[in-house]
Amino acid sequence: MARTAPKVERLAEDGEAMTDALSTVLAAAEENGTVTWSDVSDDLTSGEWGRLIESGLLIDADGEGFVIDDPDGVREALEESDAAPSDDDEDSGWSKWDKLAGLATLGLFAGYSMTSVRDVIAGDFIDIFLGPLNDMLPFYAVILVLAIITGTTSTILQDNLMDMSGMGDHQEKMEDLKERRKAAKERDDQEALDRLEEEQMELMTDQMGMFKQQFRPMVWIMLVNIPLFLWLYWIVFGAGVDASPVITLPIFGEVEAWSNSVAGPVQAWIVWYFLCSLSFTQIIRKALNVETTPTG
Repeated sequence: MARTAPKVERLAEDGEAMTDALSTVLAAAEENGTVTWSDVSDDLTSGEWGRLIESGLLIDADGEGFVIDDPDGVREALEESDAAPSDDDEDSGWSKWDKLAGLATLGLFAGYSMTSVRDVIAGDFIDIFLGPLNDMLPFYAVILVLAIITGTTSTILQDNLMDMSGMGDHQEKMEDLKERRKAAKERDDQEALDRLEEEQMELMTDQMGMFKQQFRPMVWIMLVNIPLFLWLYWIVFGAGVDASPVITLPIFGEVEAWSNSVAGPVQAWIVWYFLCSLSFTQIIRKALNVETTPTG
C-alpha cells in the first residue's frame, strides 16, 4: 500500500477518467482472475490502458493477460481518492494568521539593531515574566530553562505545522518517476518520456510548495524565540549579569563574563544556549515521538 497510494494519486491527478478506468480494470481482474485489453476495450481508451501499464499498477501475468498489482491497496487508495477534497490549498498555503505572524516576526528583528525597540520588547515586556526567574536562578540555569522552552515550542510547532508524511510521499513519487523514466528509456518509448517530463515539471511545482510549507513553522518558532533571545541580549549587555557563579564550558574552559567571545566572535552566552538547546531538543523530540524528517 505504501507504494500503491502515490501511484493511484498520480492517476487521479490526470482526471476522473483515469480513476474510472482503473476501477473498471480492477473489477474485471477480480472477476476473471486476469484482464486483457479485449475485456475492457469498450469501457476505456487504448491511451488509458497504456497509462495503467506505465503506472505499474497493471502488470503482466506471464503472458496470460494482466493483473492488478496490490488490488487491496488499489481499492483502498481509490476510496481515499474519492473521499479526498479536490482542493488542498488551504492546508498547504499560509493562513492570514501565518502572514500576521510573519509580519510580527519581521518587526521583532528590528530589536537586534535598534536599542529602543529592544528595550521595549525585552525590558518593558519580557522581563516582567523572566525577571523573577533571573532573580532566583544563576544565569547559566536561566539560559538552560529558556533553551528547554524554545526547544519544546519549536518541536511542537514543527510537529503540528509540517506534514512530514506528505514530504515522504513526494520523495517516493520522485523515486517512482525515476524508475518509470528508466524503463521508458530502455524500451525507447518517446511518448512515455514526454509524458514523464510533464509529470516531473508538476512534481517540481509541488516541491516549491513543500519548501513554502517547511518555512511556515519557522515563522512561528521565530515569533517565540526572538523575544527570548532579545531578553538574553538585553540582560547580558544592558541590565547586567552577576558574574558569580562562573561557568566552565566544554572545550572552552572557564568563562569570566557572559559577553566574552569564546568561539571567534561568538559570545559565551550564545555558545551555552546552543549547547543546551541542541541537547534538550533531541531529548524532547524523542520523548514526544516527533519526526522531523520525511516519512512515507
